[in-house]
Amino acid sequence: MWTHAPWQGRFLPHPLSPKERLKAYATWCDAVEGNTTFYATPARSTVESWSQQTAPEFRFVVKLPKVITHERRLADTDEDLGAFLEAIEPLGPRMHTLWVQLPGSFAPADLGALAAFLHRLPRSQRYAVEVRHRAFFDDPRSAQLLERVLVNANAEWIPFDTTTLFESPPTTNAEREAWMRKPRVARRMRALTDRPIVRYLGRDSTARTVEGWQPWIDTVITWLREGRSPTVFIHTPDNADALILARRFHDDVRTRLPALDPLPDPMPAEPPTLF
Repeated sequence: MWTHAPWQGRFLPHPLSPKERLKAYATWCDAVEGNTTFYATPARSTVESWSQQTAPEFRFVVKLPKVITHERRLADTDEDLGAFLEAIEPLGPRMHTLWVQLPGSFAPADLGALAAFLHRLPRSQRYAVEVRHRAFFDDPRSAQLLERVLVNANAEWIPFDTTTLFESPPTTNAEREAWMRKPRVARRMRALTDRPIVRYLGRDSTARTVEGWQPWIDTVITWLREGRSPTVFIHTPDNADALILARRFHDDVRTRLPALDPLPDPMPAEPPTLF
């Protein structure tokens, strides 16, 4: 997301070399979703650049490649998984969680494959799983079975909260596209580990996005008071204002919990002038 075109020159300086773009993003937010890794395992040199541009406490939540999760559906993945883990090794302590996003067709009947896959993973990393099959949200027994698999592996369940998007018909082209592509599942607000991760998708309207995230403010504050360390990603269909919305969410939490560390001061998008 640090190369998202609408942010360049508005929130982030432009132009910037590839070796500076993440560094600029990291002055706005202290975590990022590694979504590009879903499409291909990055070169180790690329990951080394990510590491050099961020502080050790910066959080990467990196998605496993689709060849592992979607094409091979977690079976016979040792070679691809080994290559991926080797590629991301330079992240070191920045590697907060490996994100196992499963296709909508991955159903309760497939939980054996997930349990076996998680059991084979090295204990040196933390893992979180995102499911999209409706049964995990509508059927309490299926949800319980998934939770059991995850708890046994000390893995988190990542909720992708799209309820605000689907509460009324879309009003922009980006919202219409999101309606076609995003999962329509119930909101889930239960943490299984000390590192819960939330993915929230609002609307292209700031007011509706902020209104929709109010339940998460209470939940995140509760988690923090319990000693957990949550990571929250704020999205809208076009993501044009996602950077300032993420900081607004953080500020809303910090207003009620002043002990929460502030986010860094953003790098100016334009150089200072004399006048």
